[in-house]
Amino acid sequence: MTNWSPTLITRVMLAVAIVLSAFPLYWMLVIASRTNADAVAVPPPFLPGGNLGQNIVAVLNNEDAHFLLGLTNSFIVASVVTVSVVIISTLAGFSFASLTFKGRNVLLLLVLLTMAVPLQQMGVVPLYRLMVSLEWTGTLKAVILPYLLNGFGVFLMAQYTRQAVPMELVEAARVDGAATLRIWWNVVLPAVRPGMAVLGINTFMLMWNDFMWPLIVLTPDNPTVQIAITSLNARFSTNYTLIFAGTALSIIPLIAVFVAFGRQIVGGLMEGAVKA
Repeated sequence: MTNWSPTLITRVMLAVAIVLSAFPLYWMLVIASRTNADAVAVPPPFLPGGNLGQNIVAVLNNEDAHFLLGLTNSFIVASVVTVSVVIISTLAGFSFASLTFKGRNVLLLLVLLTMAVPLQQMGVVPLYRLMVSLEWTGTLKAVILPYLLNGFGVFLMAQYTRQAVPMELVEAARVDGAATLRIWWNVVLPAVRPGMAVLGINTFMLMWNDFMWPLIVLTPDNPTVQIAITSLNARFSTNYTLIFAGTALSIIPLIAVFVAFGRQIVGGLMEGAVKA
């Protein structure tokens, strides 16, 4: 086995990539810890100030933003949708990858077609009319329902299951008398855990950052966190310090989810490397 050692150019490029990736987060903390006058000063400050705690308290006490409620609503929506997408996509992916049934290829093609059409933008009007008919506008159900399943998740898990679960393993379990759901639970799920983690992180981040659909169906008194951040603006001016402080608070759950699911990804990859 050949040991590969990075060159100086590789190290420099990695360092530049890290700095460029981390700078927006650092700049967010700088502005969040300053006054609004510092945020619009020329030249701008490049070191954090001492107002971070004060700005966070102002965000949490802002009566127009309902920030804590927005955090709670976003966590509920993102968690429910993530669990639903991961479970349904894993079941559907197992079906497309390991089961033989009539019309399988046609159904998979339809799933791929849903990925080629911007359903969120094209379906806003009929979806909103449906929510009005169900009398769900202003509730979290209206945000959750349209996202409980997506074609990308099904396609991702179908492809991952094909690579991670050999057909011989599925057939062996079936010969031993295992039912289809038992095969999915005992054989497929442990093998596709890294793919589920990737899908879970991606889905949670998309739902946490979603803005357009919650803005349409929810009210200002019952927002998600992204709507709450926009409500931090003053009526005739932009309060950058509050917006950046709210943004800093809003990314904490994302970091926690990434750390939790990231361990699953690394653990699954290392397990696969050992088996290989």
